[in-house]
Amino acid sequence: QVQLVESGGGLVQPGGSLRLSCEASGSIFTINAMGWYRQRPGKQRELVARTTSGGTVEYADSVKGRFTISRGSGRGSVYLQMNSLNPEDTAVYYCNAPQIAARGVGVLSDVWGQGTQVTVSS
Repeated sequence: QVQLVESGGGLVQPGGSLRLSCEASGSIFTINAMGWYRQRPGKQRELVARTTSGGTVEYADSVKGRFTISRGSGRGSVYLQMNSLNPEDTAVYYCNAPQIAARGVGVLSDVWGQGTQVTVSS
């Protein structure tokens, strides 16, 4: 079974930092692109940042200069370093992989993690 599992969320004061992690479980062959999305209270899910195995990176305008996405050395890990957090960053953050090739399941499309809550509050 292939899953994306996020960790690292929590409560932080304005101006603080958090680092989110996402790890893919299962016998992964390839994950070319991974990204982070978030859903703020009362809002639709939105892109935060995404990256491809070729090194292409895209950020939402609202997080440019504050957040950094990076891939781990393994096939299925991605991280989100979040600095200078403000209350508007409060959301459930989701890890996403548009396509995962894995042993026993073939190719899966649009795989999501269960989400991790980030709350920015004093």
